[in-house]
Order: sequence, then structure tokens, then C-alpha cells
Amino acid sequence: MPKSRPHNTYYHNLDDMWETYIRQFKNYLKLERSLSENTIEAYLHDIRMLSDFLKIREIDRSPTKIEGTDLHDFIEHIGELGLSAYTQARVISGLKSFYKYLMFEGELKIDPMELIDTPKLGRKLPDTLSVVEIDQLLEAIDMSTAEGTRNRAIIETLYSSGLRVSELVNLQMQNLYFDVGFLRVIGKGNKERLVPIGSTAQKFIKMYVEGYRVHMNIKPGQESFVFLNRRGAQLTRVMIFTIIKNLAKTAGIQKNISPHTFRHSFATHLIEGGADLRAVQEMLGHESITTTEIYTHLDRDYLRQVITEFHPRS
Repeated sequence: MPKSRPHNTYYHNLDDMWETYIRQFKNYLKLERSLSENTIEAYLHDIRMLSDFLKIREIDRSPTKIEGTDLHDFIEHIGELGLSAYTQARVISGLKSFYKYLMFEGELKIDPMELIDTPKLGRKLPDTLSVVEIDQLLEAIDMSTAEGTRNRAIIETLYSSGLRVSELVNLQMQNLYFDVGFLRVIGKGNKERLVPIGSTAQKFIKMYVEGYRVHMNIKPGQESFVFLNRRGAQLTRVMIFTIIKNLAKTAGIQKNISPHTFRHSFATHLIEGGADLRAVQEMLGHESITTTEIYTHLDRDYLRQVITEFHPRS
């Protein structure tokens, strides 16, 4: 295969450089290795995830200048995000193929992926539910009762928007912006963010609020909270855990799940479906991101589009 090596003078920015290497790698996978389109796209998606991560961290590094510490940080990062061990292994496999290609082309003398110790993926990661298991949980809810309707709205909200349990129990009526498809949540460190919410979750919240909550005797001072217990007071974190544990038992799901499981499932399903890493990080309000400027300028219409296009229940 003829070598056409990129040179820095040919690029206006790092994005062009990354895309050129990715395009050449794609041709190699297609012509030299005869891989399927789906496999090729998965490989390219993994490389773009790495490129996005470097941008997020404001690390100006071309593919051939990447350092072992960058790759270690990236693998740790996708683990924190909640991607399954299988997905992490697939990402590492894609990156290994990319850097073997660069070695083959003579672009590198040392393979930086040799520094990545794959067995480290064996650390315990939170369980992630499949789309089928999510559906099993939802189908196990008794929608003929007020509590069942509320619980359906709770699960749909957790999975639709990737909220932390604390963000869910503190969600307030005035922060439901269904006309534009967003929730306003207060996350860790009292940081505020807007999170897209899918149409399905909106439907069940409205069903709960308009069908049951509106008729409740709500305790003074508790009127603003969306999700309430039978006594008209704010739900606790412990109660959300209990609801989910009981629901998993009813649905016959053996995994050890919690409210955080839906947050991990939300992120995993979006990213595995092809969503942009930066958009998912914005929606999660993830603490591991040190630079926030890139997120504050993301178009809210784009975030809503990510949910619509890539979330299984949208």
C-alpha cells in the first residue's frame, strides 16, 4: 500500500490531522484487511473518542505524538464513564489496530499501546443493563396504581437523562422545561446544568403529575418536588434504591443494580450507539472533566438531537 504520510505543514489544525490519519486508516481496513463496514465504523468511532478526549482535556497532540499517559488516562476515563468491560476491551482493540497501522506505515518507531495493560479492565465495574433488561424492568411495573405510575416515571427519567439519584429526588416542578425538552438539575458542587429528556420520559412524568400528583395532599414546603411519597413528602435516596431493588426482583433480573446503574446504562447505550463523547459528558455533568469551556458553548439543540438520535427509548 503506498505511503502518503501527513506533515504538519499541510494542516490548519489538529482536527484535520486526526481526520486524515483516520481516513487513511479506513482505507487500509477496507482495502488491506477487507473488514465489514460496521467493524470499520466501530474502529473509527473508537479513535474519534480518543481525539475528543484530548480536546476535552485541551491536550494538543497528533496521533503520532500521543503519549502513554494520555492513553492510560483515556482508558481510565471511559471506565469512569460507565462503559462495560466488553466495550472498553473493544475500544482498546480498535486503538491497538490503529497504532499497529501507524507502525506498519513507518509513522512511529514505538507503539504507545504497548503501555496499556488490558488485564486492568478486570476491575469491578458497575453493572450495565441491556436495552432488553430495561424493557423487562419497565414491563414489571404495575401501572394501575399511583405508585406504579410514579415509579415508571422515575425509571424513565433516570434512564432518559442519566441523572444522579440526588438530582432525581431534588428535581423540582419549575425545572421541567418540556416545551424545549430539557430538565434543569443541580448536580455535585451545586453546579447547575440543563439535560435533555426524551419524549417517552416526558409522557410518563405528565401521566404521574396530571393523573395522581395533582390530587395529593402535599406537605407544606414539599410542593415543588416532582416525585413524592404517599404522605406527600419528598422521596429519599434510600426509597429510590428500595424501589429499584424490588423492581429488579419482580422482573427476575439477577444483576446488582441501583439508581446509578441507569446512569451508566444511559451513557453506555448512547456512546455505543455512536453519540459524541463530549455531548454525553455535558449531559452527565461529569466531575472528571477539568475544562468546562467546551461544554458551555455546546448548542442545546445539538444535545437534544443526540438524545433523539441515539437513545434507545427516544
